[in-house]
Amino acid sequence: MQVREEEKKKSKFINPIDPDKITENPHSLEYGHHVGSAVIKAEDIGKQKGRALSAMEHQTDQQLGQIYEQMKLLAEQAKKINKRKEISESIYQANFRFEPIINHTYHLYEDENTENVLSIIAPNQWGRSRKNKYLWVATIKLLADHTWEILETADEEDDSITED
Repeated sequence: MQVREEEKKKSKFINPIDPDKITENPHSLEYGHHVGSAVIKAEDIGKQKGRALSAMEHQTDQQLGQIYEQMKLLAEQAKKINKRKEISESIYQANFRFEPIINHTYHLYEDENTENVLSIIAPNQWGRSRKNKYLWVATIKLLADHTWEILETADEEDDSITED
């Protein structure tokens, strides 16, 4: 028996577990070290990237949509300004024998010679004698910058008739 005890003393205990997997401080391990530990799962990087890409696309599509709506509004405003410019040019080339006053309403007509005539008389105020002589083009108002705001045009009236 004495031989065996001496052999035991001489032979050193060799742990079969890899020394890199053993620690004196198990709380510092990056993985759970017993059955009751919190579950730690590796994240699927592809899934994370997919979610991030989807969120980014949604956000940029939303912002592009807002910019598109702003562009449409600006385009409509540009069309209105251009129409105001065209009407203003045709009014200043029209025949009129009075000085237009700012913020007053006037009416633009075309006579039988296809010349524009500016008048203070509305289309429904003409008597029988002049009613067929002039073709109503637009009702307008002189603005402070000496351009004309279009209140109503014959084109709009034609559109509303065809829509009904």
